[in-house]
Amino acid sequence: MMRDAGAGERPSPGTQEPSVGEVAEIANRSRLAWKAEQLRVWDLLQLITPWLLGTISTAVYFGWVLPVSGAGFWPEGASVLGLVAVSVPWVLLGHTLPIRRRTLGPVSAGIYFVGLLALCVCLMTYSEIFLVFTIAGFFHAYLLRPWPAGVLGVLATSVALNGSAMRVWADPAPVVLAEFLLIVAVQSAAIGVGIVLTARSEPEERKREELVERLEAALHENAGLHKQLVVQARESGAQDERQRLAGEIHDTLAQGLAGIITQLQAAERSVSVQGETEEHVSRALGLARSSLTEARRSVKALAPQELGRAQLPDALRTLTERWSQDQEIRAQVEVTGTREPLSPAIEVSLFRVAQESLTNVAKHAEASRVGVTLSYTGTEVLLDVRDDGRGFADGAGTGFGLTSMRQRVRGVGGQVEVQSAPGEGTSVSARVPAIAPGGTRAKGEDGR
Repeated sequence: MMRDAGAGERPSPGTQEPSVGEVAEIANRSRLAWKAEQLRVWDLLQLITPWLLGTISTAVYFGWVLPVSGAGFWPEGASVLGLVAVSVPWVLLGHTLPIRRRTLGPVSAGIYFVGLLALCVCLMTYSEIFLVFTIAGFFHAYLLRPWPAGVLGVLATSVALNGSAMRVWADPAPVVLAEFLLIVAVQSAAIGVGIVLTARSEPEERKREELVERLEAALHENAGLHKQLVVQARESGAQDERQRLAGEIHDTLAQGLAGIITQLQAAERSVSVQGETEEHVSRALGLARSSLTEARRSVKALAPQELGRAQLPDALRTLTERWSQDQEIRAQVEVTGTREPLSPAIEVSLFRVAQESLTNVAKHAEASRVGVTLSYTGTEVLLDVRDDGRGFADGAGTGFGLTSMRQRVRGVGGQVEVQSAPGEGTSVSARVPAIAPGGTRAKGEDGR
């Protein structure tokens, strides 16, 4: 059977092909790494070229050229050795150390180059083998700045090298001179173009290399910041959970215990009346059982018991009726608008607002009537709890219950307003977005 031509190139199901951005990033890193490697190789050539070529020329001269010529070490060999001895510190102090320390300036580079070329010319007068050492001038011409000085250095090196090799100065015949000029022109143009291109591209490449190093340092710094953010996020999550538990305890256990205390105090005051005492004790036991159930639900992060059996309007009605019976205060629940299913978080928040508001009425308001209104407006759901109690002045409503209420409603994208004045009762209004259980907003808001 014939295999599919592209079967061998398909990625396995468990592998994931890199995105275009990742491929581009990899390619860019490879190119930068290649450029950086080129710069390192070029720097290495700049450093070792004069030493390598000088060593070769000197070794060949003293090992082969001088003995073959028949001349004695004195005075020719001694003169060459003296020039080589001068060349060593000249190259070391004028070239190698400044390059390694990155202290080679344009003026010092020019002085070094002129001295090097002069030493090469002197050595070539003793032997043509030092033409090899003179080739280092082409490499060191790249150190001259600005680039016209580098091109001039190439021209001077070519003139010295070819003039000595072709013996132009000894026999300036027209044919030899023309050949010399042609070779110098071609050689200078070929190497000079490299200097011009390098002068334009090398600074950019070095800047790019420095930028890559800075980016790597920034990545390491970002990694440290990311760890710090993870720690802060974990601490923030723990703080949010502590606030949630504090709110749940306040909305369930604290309110239930407050009700139990109220009923037991009433039973204590009515101890002389047998029926009333039993009634208050029975209510206290009911509140205790209810508080225990709510505590267990809070530990499991479940909705209030009333919401577990009915939707929000019915749960508010049940809560208000039971509260009215326990506190012996008239209370009325009104629902307006078209009922819509809401997110559990929205329903729990509104239920807790009503629960906290009714608890505050029982503890502080001394009211005779309470009204609870739940309004569906399409895009929002509004809950109002009003009483005709004694009210309070501005700035007095800053207890934990109101603070927890505001934080809870703010957590689902809503807001709470409390309006009150001494002798005029209190109104608590909560406004939240009408978010369905699936997380979508009401239709009326989608069309805005």
